[in-house]
Amino acid sequence: MQAPNFTLNYLNKNESYCLSDDFGKIVVLTFWASWCPDCSNDMPLKERLFQSIDSDKVKFITINVSGRERSKADAIRYFNSFMTQPTLVDNGIEVYRKYKCLGVPTTVIIDQNGTIINQFTDQANTMEIMTALTQLI
Repeated sequence: MQAPNFTLNYLNKNESYCLSDDFGKIVVLTFWASWCPDCSNDMPLKERLFQSIDSDKVKFITINVSGRERSKADAIRYFNSFMTQPTLVDNGIEVYRKYKCLGVPTTVIIDQNGTIINQFTDQANTMEIMTALTQLI
């Protein structure tokens, strides 16, 4: 399935990001919310992966699902405390729905041609995600 294109604003700066700008790279999207205990386990692992993988080949993007968030301040506080990877803010749950997410965290791996290769729910473990990713690199 072709990954739905989107343009969203960054959480921490007045710029926007368009997914199609990164076609040609592998893209790892992770949808999250600050209150989510599974996200609190998942996001630090994704952060370590982000810091260790070649950014010329793999683009990590996280998307705060603002429609499932308590407040923007909570999202910003969580981001500032735990994350350095590029983070976007969903328009409510618009992109979350386009990707047919059922919960947070949801991780989507998109290949260089813009095709969704894998989509993982909160039940996935980090090794499954890393295995899927290394098969593309």
